[in-house]
Amino acid sequence: MLDGLVADMQAWFAAALSGHGIYALMAFAFIAGLARGFSGFGAALIFVPLGGAIVGPKLVSPILLVIDGIATLGMIPPAWRDANRSEVFVMAAGAAIGVPVGTALLALLDPTLLRWSITIIAISLLALLVSGWRYHGAPSAPLSSGVGLIAGLFSGAAQLGGPPVVAYWLGGKTDFARVRANVVLYFSISSVFSAISYYIGGLFVPAVFALTVVVLPSYALGLYGGSKLFGLAEERTFRIACYALIAAAAIIGMPLLDGVLR
Repeated sequence: MLDGLVADMQAWFAAALSGHGIYALMAFAFIAGLARGFSGFGAALIFVPLGGAIVGPKLVSPILLVIDGIATLGMIPPAWRDANRSEVFVMAAGAAIGVPVGTALLALLDPTLLRWSITIIAISLLALLVSGWRYHGAPSAPLSSGVGLIAGLFSGAAQLGGPPVVAYWLGGKTDFARVRANVVLYFSISSVFSAISYYIGGLFVPAVFALTVVVLPSYALGLYGGSKLFGLAEERTFRIACYALIAAAAIIGMPLLDGVLR
């Protein structure tokens, strides 16, 4: 059985390496890590649409979950120190409900339909961020948990839970550094929920871990670079660059343009 599994993985990698797909996946991982390291979010909006065009949505979301979980371990201690932990925990409670529902959609939906859904969601969430709309009211437990439920749904389905969380927290009086810490801590918790749900849903297939080994170094390098840029680059300039990358990823990741990447 093990020999058969190894043979299948070797054949799969031979097919993947026959073109430029694997190298494109590494490049996308680096760019996604750069955005994540700087802002605390944005990796999925870049990596999932583009990576999904190469390996499919049912592989790309678990891959991102694993590489992000490993690469961001070093970001958790400072986030724990700087975040508003009570707000984060309330939002994470909502995510505990939303993530399993999103995971069920990922496991059951047709891959092409799911990719179109991811593209539409990514563009819609980008429009929300670019519009400048923010929630300016005082945070409340019911609203925080509701945002967590929506973000958890998007995270379970495609690891796209960042924009609702950022739009909610960035609109108040909290400074950007605190928002970033909140986002990092929140996703460290919601990622645990996603990992459990993906395991139960049978989404952690061998190819996920094989590709993790390939793309993790690129993602970690981007994450390190983005973290160094935080506090050095102007927030507005880098945010505009992230928006442009997200928009390009959403468009290029559409099933209609598969010929560009495959």
